[in-house]
Amino acid sequence: MSAEVKVTLKKSPIGRAAYFGKVLKGLGLNKLQQTVCLKDTPEIRGMIRKVEHMVVVED
Repeated sequence: MSAEVKVTLKKSPIGRAAYFGKVLKGLGLNKLQQTVCLKDTPEIRGMIRKVEHMVVVED
């Protein structure tokens, strides 16, 4: 069974480059305080790294 990562959106993408909103949508985050559980893969970790200033990650 693969590990999972909990990601919670803490800051809004409003007023930032559109790129950040697209990355958040790719992670499945649409609303503030929304939490999603994702598989811990290098692709997901890379997406999280791009928006790490806007999300909180729990392993």
